[in-house]
Amino acid sequence: MINKKRDGTMGSENNDEAIIQNLVDAGCDRDTITAFVEDIHEEKIAEGLKLLATHRRSLLDDLHKEQRRIDCLDYLIYKMENGQRE
Repeated sequence: MINKKRDGTMGSENNDEAIIQNLVDAGCDRDTITAFVEDIHEEKIAEGLKLLATHRRSLLDDLHKEQRRIDCLDYLIYKMENGQRE
């Protein structure tokens, strides 16, 4: 978890490792991670948040694509279990 200092800025003491691990776990690529950490160090919070939002949107797009594939399989399974092959 990213901790804020009392002045509202992000702390960097030993926090980079936790931030980087979180971004890796979220599937961010090396360029995104580097840019995000640089933005945080330079206190460009809005830019960092834009990077996270972009990655989140990409993950959601992938999720929706996979959900459509699951829906197709579920439909086929339903039809086959009810003896209605098409």
